[in-house]
Order: sequence, then structure tokens, then C-alpha cells
Amino acid sequence: MISPTIEKALNEQTHAELYSFYLYLSVAAWFADRHLDGFAGWMEAQAQEEMEHAMKLFHHLQDRGGRVRLLALDEPPAEWAGPTEAVAAVLEHERYITGRINALADVAAKENDHATQVFLHWYIAEQVEEEATADRLYHQVKALADSPHGLLMLDRELAGRKAEAGTAD
Repeated sequence: MISPTIEKALNEQTHAELYSFYLYLSVAAWFADRHLDGFAGWMEAQAQEEMEHAMKLFHHLQDRGGRVRLLALDEPPAEWAGPTEAVAAVLEHERYITGRINALADVAAKENDHATQVFLHWYIAEQVEEEATADRLYHQVKALADSPHGLLMLDRELAGRKAEAGTAD
């Protein structure tokens, strides 16, 4: 049986992952409105990954005899000054999620919940990748801030990610 402390923390992290889904979807819509379909598709694929992260938590809670409680989601931002700011918002959010995952791992250790500790190892590794990917994209977009042609080339490159959607483990 899962402790009430871990149950609450996992529900809060599920909420954070669902908000991540919302945020990426909002960024995708913003890029789509600007006809940057590669960026939009990349963000949609990332949104799908975030939903998968939420569902992993959802199922872990259920498998451990916990009660899933879905919390209300706040509306994500919908406007950014430009592509650099939109991608910066994603990077900042990934850093926030990393902090949450690390804090959750600390709670699991304090609660002596070995199953949740092992379960969270995947998230810890995943966040290294998530942050690195967002950071790389941010620096690429920032470098192309004064190059509309370069931004279009990056948009075309990002369009290749659509095929990867739904393959996150």
C-alpha cells in the first residue's frame, strides 16, 4: 500500500505533467498560427510525451493501491513575443519539472518507498534528456533570431519529429 504522502505527491506530479501537456500544446498552437508547422509538430509530439509521462504516474498510483485525484489545470500562456521566447518558456518549464521530480525522489526516499524510488529513476533520466533537448532548441532559435531563412530551415528540420510522436518509453 502506498503512503498518503507519496499518493499526494504523485497526484501533484501527475497534475504537473498534465500541465506540461497543456503548455506544449499551447506553444504548438502559437507556432501553427505563424505557419511554422515544423515547430508546431515538434511541440505537439512533445505534448504527447508529456501526456505519456502523466499516464505512467497515473498507472503507478493505481498499481500501488493509491487513489488518483485529478486536479484542475490552469490555462497556459498563449502568446509569446517571438519564437525565442516561446522556446524559452518550454526550457524554463522543463527546469521546473526537473526540480519537482527531484523533490519527489526526496519524498520517496524519506518515506522509504523503494518501489517509487525505482519508478522515479526513469523520470530523473528523462528530465536530463528533456532539459538538454529544450536547451539545444532554445540556443538554436536564439542564434537564428535575426535570420528568418535560418528559422525556416530549422522549422523544416523539426518537421521530421512528427514521425517519432508516440514512441516515448
